[in-house]
Amino acid sequence: MSGAEPVGAHGAGPGPGALLELEVGPVAHGGHCVARHEGRVVFVRHALPGERVRARVTEAGAEASFWRADAVEVLEASPDRVEPACPVAGPGLCGGCDWQHASPQAQRRLKTAVLHEQMQRLAGLDVDAPVEEVAVPASAGTSPQDAARGLGWRTRVAYAVDGAGRLGFRAHREHRVVPVERCPIATPGVVDLGLPQRRWAGWQSVEAVVPGAADDALVVASRRPDRTTGRGAPRLPAVPAGASVATTTSRGPRQPPGPVTRVRGRTWVREEVRGRSFRVTGAGFWQVHPGAAEVLTDAVLEALAPQPGEAALDLYSGAGLLTAALADAVGESGRVTAVEGDARAVADARRNLHGTPGAEVVHGPVQRVLEGRAAATEEGPAQPVDVVVLDPPRTGARAGVVAAVAALRPRAVAYVACDPAALARDVATFAGHGYELRTLRAFDLFPSTHHLEAVALLEPRA
Repeated sequence: MSGAEPVGAHGAGPGPGALLELEVGPVAHGGHCVARHEGRVVFVRHALPGERVRARVTEAGAEASFWRADAVEVLEASPDRVEPACPVAGPGLCGGCDWQHASPQAQRRLKTAVLHEQMQRLAGLDVDAPVEEVAVPASAGTSPQDAARGLGWRTRVAYAVDGAGRLGFRAHREHRVVPVERCPIATPGVVDLGLPQRRWAGWQSVEAVVPGAADDALVVASRRPDRTTGRGAPRLPAVPAGASVATTTSRGPRQPPGPVTRVRGRTWVREEVRGRSFRVTGAGFWQVHPGAAEVLTDAVLEALAPQPGEAALDLYSGAGLLTAALADAVGESGRVTAVEGDARAVADARRNLHGTPGAEVVHGPVQRVLEGRAAATEEGPAQPVDVVVLDPPRTGARAGVVAAVAALRPRAVAYVACDPAALARDVATFAGHGYELRTLRAFDLFPSTHHLEAVALLEPRA
């Protein structure tokens, strides 16, 4: 706290670095709590409801509708507060773990409160959906003690690289990289690779993927577009002999990376779910909690109850996890159409679903594919759709996709969401098209962070 000016120094209002003494109020979406200073809302990280803290202002302005701050000293602690397991899980440091200072039970209560608040405020619904604990499978190698603390669950870890070639994670709302030696929420398989102990000069990011057995580990190093060939190409440090190694090229924010190039071993990993094997190339999308794929598949099937002979749509289908489950449920007399915009995921899905009766994979943006399907029905009879799975990115499905899905008039829609605000907005949009929320389940698949996963069932209004 040395060097920080008190609020009101030199007659000015608080700016970045100023200290505020705050009474912390309720939790808010995004990994912080709400406090007030002279009537203005302050979003405070590293605090808990009911605490009194001294917080350093990180973002402020005379015209700003709210400020941001970081709790640097706890004056009165919550009984839910625990000592973080990670030395960089604190003010001004790693932006990844929002709630490592709260007990796992308290974390789930906080997430439940956020889900309830978002659904009430954005969808006008009162929901009773306590966030459920998800066990870390024994195959992950995590000790029972760490699992009980919400540690050792992440099978995929994406590191940023700082100017000295050290691996780390971005600070909250900053591009600054905070170096790490070990990430406590990573599985032992990821930790044992020892990637932060090596220097990655010239690389932009490094992802470790260890789905289960250590011999199925994959390391994907991403370089900047200007560091690709010849004398500008960076060198790879030594990686444990049992791991596969591949490289790719970053294409900028919100852009898919370039092709994955094999250096050693394979460019993909194998995931096992419900007796079926799935191939996932490079650092392609797959749930990062080792229990997530099975838990979410079970929740979707329970919600939809797909029947033999039915027709299903799996939108934002990725590598085909839920497509396969739907295909098994509807049987050879049914059909499942998977729609995915990422070419690499489509290639994986076609391999994973090869030989699966009634399964088709369509490559293209979901909204465009649905609109094309609607246009085709104007020239001939529409193929009925009985059930739909929506598993969109964090931004949600949005109004265009929701309208297109509702226009198909399926008997049931299972919406898999990783952001409660996006889910609530889309549920409200569905309501405008005659669909209402029937059930909602939520799962703590990202312990120590503010993230959760939810499965909502929407059905036509009676």
